Amino acid sequence: MEFRPRPPRALVGLEGRGGRLNSCNSLVHSVSLGSTEEEFKVNVREYLGPLLFVKLRKRHFLQDDAWFCNWISVQGPGDSGDEFRFPCYRWVQGDGVLSLPEGTGRTVVDDPQGVFRKHREEELEERRKLYRWGNWKDGLILNVAGANICDLPVDERFLEDKRIDFEASLAKGLADLAIKDSLNILTGWNDLSAFNRIFWCGQSKLAERVRDSWKEDALFGYQFLNGANPMVLRRSIHLPGRLVFPPGMEELQAQLEKELQKGTLFEADFSLLDGIKANVILFSQQHLAAPLVMLKLQPDGKLLPMVIQLQLPQEGCPPPPLFLPTDPPMVWLLAKCWVRSSDFQLHELQSHLLRGHLMAEVFAVATMRCLPSMHPIFKLMVPHLRYTMEINVRARNGLVSDMGIFDQVVSTGGGGHVELLKRAGAFLTYSSFCPPDDLADRGLLEVKSCYYAQDALRLWEITFRYVEGIVNLHYKTDVAVKEDLELQAWCREITEIGLQGAQDRGFPISLQSCDQLCHFVTMCIFTCTGQHSSIHLGQLDWYAWVPNAPCTMRLPPPTTKDATLKTVMETLPNFHQASLQMSITWQLGRRQPIMVAVGQHKEEYFSGPEHKAVLEKFREELAILDKEIEIRNAKLDMPYEYLRPSLVENSVAI
Repeated sequence: MEFRPRPPRALVGLEGRGGRLNSCNSLVHSVSLGSTEEEFKVNVREYLGPLLFVKLRKRHFLQDDAWFCNWISVQGPGDSGDEFRFPCYRWVQGDGVLSLPEGTGRTVVDDPQGVFRKHREEELEERRKLYRWGNWKDGLILNVAGANICDLPVDERFLEDKRIDFEASLAKGLADLAIKDSLNILTGWNDLSAFNRIFWCGQSKLAERVRDSWKEDALFGYQFLNGANPMVLRRSIHLPGRLVFPPGMEELQAQLEKELQKGTLFEADFSLLDGIKANVILFSQQHLAAPLVMLKLQPDGKLLPMVIQLQLPQEGCPPPPLFLPTDPPMVWLLAKCWVRSSDFQLHELQSHLLRGHLMAEVFAVATMRCLPSMHPIFKLMVPHLRYTMEINVRARNGLVSDMGIFDQVVSTGGGGHVELLKRAGAFLTYSSFCPPDDLADRGLLEVKSCYYAQDALRLWEITFRYVEGIVNLHYKTDVAVKEDLELQAWCREITEIGLQGAQDRGFPISLQSCDQLCHFVTMCIFTCTGQHSSIHLGQLDWYAWVPNAPCTMRLPPPTTKDATLKTVMETLPNFHQASLQMSITWQLGRRQPIMVAVGQHKEEYFSGPEHKAVLEKFREELAILDKEIEIRNAKLDMPYEYLRPSLVENSVAI
């Protein structure tokens, strides 16, 4: 049902003489209401000067008669009159008056006469009441206050199309899960081929490739470079101290030393999992490991495992066994399954939830609390914060909640997942969120077969130029950055409050130059776009075939080399656990029918041709990168698409 709005009650302009504010009751040309547009015309008798605000009020019929306003446009007199655009992109509720500033971005420094000061202060005062910091679990970075979706500010909730798609896909996944459970409950689960019964064919060509080739060492190694979680791998600068060689392993040690000297030795260390309490599912104890994998990079770009250690050495105990490619096939396969299960835990909790979703929520809450809607950095950031708060509330209520998905089928559930998130917080360093620094630190910049590194660096550089273009329109000097008190409060709110004092991990508490501002904002936007997509998009491809990424392990890590197929099957998830993993993987990892690709948002928060030109340049560079990735991928046996701009979402919205 559609309700007709009341035309804007007033235009507010800055009269040319003396800077005096003047207003009059008046109508405007057009009001965009979602997909419709209402038009009004009226003559304004008084000269108002440049327009500053539209004061908007709608007729109030029913309790829930809110409508969503995109923008208001005001056309000056005559065919050549100036057009003034007032962005809104908010729900208009009740019968209060909504004051919308004209779309030109303005910092505090841009307002020496204080024309906008009262509006800015009142807007932020109201926002701080709506957007309050919450603390889901002690010891974690903060989140928006509110336990349920209905607690969120209305402007942060899914619009109807997004909500319907999300809830319909969840219902479909759960219905299919029930069918699979009923079909499998009385059948045997004794062979790896049994996982085909819960595998959804046709959902992903790469997932089918994984199913057919998951035992191969080359595919195992490839995932550290370009899989769902390319964040663990690093080039070795020395042999890890935890790698203890039992007697008779001198040849292996020599091989590792040789690769180390050549610069071709890499490692993936999952020590973060050591000592995490494993879940108990339906009275059955689950198990965790803390593996170390040493790999060598071959001249052809393949990354092959050389040795796997599943547990850290314990004082007073014999050194843990080292598993080798030359071990019996089932022994070596089981060791790799343990690594893949450990990678699943770190991927979903550290790389995806913490470094993607929860970080983006910190940016979102701080932005709403500290930057008024006319601030240029607010206008730049806000398209990249859409839907983040609701998707995170849904995650806290369904995935990582008490009796949520993690508690039901994941080995870090039951409290271990929270402990892991707390531990991972110590590794939230500023440099690790900036690909130029992170990739250099991990020694991946020169690895030609690491397409994640190549594409992340390119997308970061393109995003930086976009941010720089907008920043340069508003900050002509470093002094202008320093004197922007709203900007400084935003930076400090992120580092000191949202991230709970992250200045000791390199995050700034103030911004002292244009370059520092560009770097910080690029970090925020890249985290919400490219970095999240690089971690999110691979889930369906790599996790649909459950043995390649087991959500839980039902037997302890092996301490001997006598594993059989029976051992492997009794260790991997049972049919219900595997089926639920498949269902959730499909729901969260499928290509979203309602998505906005990076840079392609329709919302126009800035007015004026200069900003549109910067955005258009950004889109042109994204299109060039997209085409270059397409051309490269056509030559690859296994295309890498998770940072292709046309597939990267504009915000953390799923």
